[in-house]
Amino acid sequence: MSSLRREGRWHGVAPERLPGREEMSKEERDLVCEEAEPPTTAEAQLHPVIKAFLCGSISGTCSTLLFQPLDLLKTRLQTLQPSDLRSRRVGMLAVLLKVVRTESLLGLWKGMSPSIVRCVPGVGIYFGTLYSLKQYFLRGHPPTALESVILGMGSRSVAGVCMSPITVVKTRYESGTYSYESVYAALRSIYCSEGHRGLFRGLTATLLRDAPFSGLYLMFYSQTKATVLRGPDQMDAALMPLVNFSCGILAGILASLVTQPADVIKTHMQLSPAKSQWIGQAATLIFRNHGLRGFFHGSVPRALRRTLMAAMAWTVYEEMMARMGLKS
Repeated sequence: MSSLRREGRWHGVAPERLPGREEMSKEERDLVCEEAEPPTTAEAQLHPVIKAFLCGSISGTCSTLLFQPLDLLKTRLQTLQPSDLRSRRVGMLAVLLKVVRTESLLGLWKGMSPSIVRCVPGVGIYFGTLYSLKQYFLRGHPPTALESVILGMGSRSVAGVCMSPITVVKTRYESGTYSYESVYAALRSIYCSEGHRGLFRGLTATLLRDAPFSGLYLMFYSQTKATVLRGPDQMDAALMPLVNFSCGILAGILASLVTQPADVIKTHMQLSPAKSQWIGQAATLIFRNHGLRGFFHGSVPRALRRTLMAAMAWTVYEEMMARMGLKS
């Protein structure tokens, strides 16, 4: 029996078709059945949605580590006091130099812990939800512009609600106004002082910012990519990461500009809960102190960060999904 298995004469053959099967012992029949079953791997056993979640989490980790300083600069610019703005023109470079001078170079990565805690599962939830919605509603056909907007907004809303408490902590870490020992200590402190509503402070403004951003981003990204790939010649596989990244850059710039005012409102609601308890109150306060320009404070670092993060996240995600044999 062992010699036959080594020679491969019974490999993949159904046991009932083997001559003399009734003469085999139970152990020999078990060996033949084991040989006839196709091998399985851990990757093949994973559900496609889990694969999409893992790919999204990895892509989110890469982009967060690289572009966290831009998020910190955006938060600092949005929370400048009116006296600072009247005394001199404050730009991204001035804030950057001040952070490095007063908090060291590593100060640019302040808030890294809550950012990782938020982005790794958050991006994974987004891509996992997006993949599920695509499979359920599209059933293989490419999305239209309107479908892309709806899918992107729905996926981001799910991720935004799930990660809202961590978003509040991240914003307060980056502002330099609050000091917490850890993410857990921050969550406990907010809950004890502000209740469960404090953990979801600015959620409406966050969804008004993130859901349209993701919807518009996915629309611009998918439509731009479809236009680039449209043609008789098939695109070289080696160029696909560059195509994905370029389309992501363009989509990120357009989506960031549209949603910038909502981001400023969200930041003020999370950092000044006593003065900005609802969206209208926060918007009025911003306009009174800074005018219309106040709604676009921090737009440059935010556009850079959101654009580069989204472009890198989608590039890494699409490449990993392709290697797993799944269509993103």
